[in-house]
Amino acid sequence: MFTRRTLVASLCAAAALPARAQAPGKLRVVASFSILGDFVREVSGARADVAVLVGPGADAHVYSATPADAKALAAAQVVVVNGLKFEGWMDRLVSASKTRARIVVAAKGVKPLQAQDDGHGHGDSDPHAWQSIANARIYVANIRDGLVAADPPGRGDYEANAAAYLAKLDALEAETKAAVAAIPPARRKIITSHDAFGYFAAAYGLTFIAPQGVSTSAAASAQDVARIIRQIRRDKIPAVFVENLSDPRLAQRIAAETGARLGGDLYSDQLSPPDGPAGTYIDMVRHNIRELTKALAD
Repeated sequence: MFTRRTLVASLCAAAALPARAQAPGKLRVVASFSILGDFVREVSGARADVAVLVGPGADAHVYSATPADAKALAAAQVVVVNGLKFEGWMDRLVSASKTRARIVVAAKGVKPLQAQDDGHGHGDSDPHAWQSIANARIYVANIRDGLVAADPPGRGDYEANAAAYLAKLDALEAETKAAVAAIPPARRKIITSHDAFGYFAAAYGLTFIAPQGVSTSAAASAQDVARIIRQIRRDKIPAVFVENLSDPRLAQRIAAETGARLGGDLYSDQLSPPDGPAGTYIDMVRHNIRELTKALAD
């Protein structure tokens, strides 16, 4: 892992390197993590060459930037970030790379939720806004507008691609609401290993409880775990879920001590590889709701 000094030195050196080969005539776009990369690809279609810094299966909360990342930013025309302090390392990377790219903040205009913890690096706001499909529509609109501003001749393509994708998100939201409606209200309580589902809970009427807070960089305290075990027993919470980026042992321990069902993996901050169960944002939402329904609908 880079220290601050070696990181800045390496990034500045990398920024001076020749840019990697790009497809001729395509807009060069860098997205900070895989969910944003999927949104960008849907909107840009064939007009952009899209690179992702934190790929499937990696954790953007604890990511360490590399010289290759600085090189990618230096060559980019558009950089898409989440905002809401999700990528704590991104501002330093942008500054050190000296990129002249247009910076698109995908979460611009989202009404942020208050974070449930106060010491895990995201300030007062929960940054996982994409977990609400309504917010995902805001992300897509911001990305569309950023691409149009960077590539005005592509306006028609970007607007048509975004409209088609937004229609798919409308259908996904209807599907998600129907699936949650099939879960008995008394069973809509879930334990997860870190608190990444606040927007999903607020949008669709579930309760998520997590010992780890909103960042995977912080370990759950013994007091947090004990409190949640008491709550599971008191409120008869039916299921505990492991997120794909989290150490499963915490959820396994909680399930073993309470008798709650251990559900399947949920995807929160990253997609799976393309051949996995959550290779796109839409696949991710569908996978998660299937796992929740299996564990809670009984």
